[in-house]
Amino acid sequence: MSVAHFGPPGELPDADLRSASEVDADDVAALLSELGYPCDRADADRRIRSILENDRQALVVARVDGVVSGLVALDFMYYLPLDTVTCRITALVVTSSARGQGLGRQLLREAERRARAGGAARLELASGSQRTDAHAFYKACGFSDGTLRFIKRLGDA
Repeated sequence: MSVAHFGPPGELPDADLRSASEVDADDVAALLSELGYPCDRADADRRIRSILENDRQALVVARVDGVVSGLVALDFMYYLPLDTVTCRITALVVTSSARGQGLGRQLLREAERRARAGGAARLELASGSQRTDAHAFYKACGFSDGTLRFIKRLGDA
């Protein structure tokens, strides 16, 4: 079994990775907004609490030089076709000022570590078709093209 090598050439930033808490609401709101999902502090606080109350989800923030500069959100789910657990990355964002320094790779390594620790057999993510730079990044980090994802909106989300 091969393990994806997520480390780029050179040094990774000295990031402090930890599970998010309500004190991170301002930073989470800013990161989600930067990702294209407008969010204010109250919304972020509610979303963080929802994750904290669900033992099948995790939200990790990355602090570099005292500033929260990225996050990754995980959702563990039973996957019927393979009779196993899959860990889905539901959000991954690094601030524009911190991009290109290896922080995204570090967050992906943490996601993989947590996925393995949680018994997941696969780590997957979805990425909007317009995010071509992100697609190249994911492929460079060992992810391969999967199946097409189709969405039917049932409301505003």
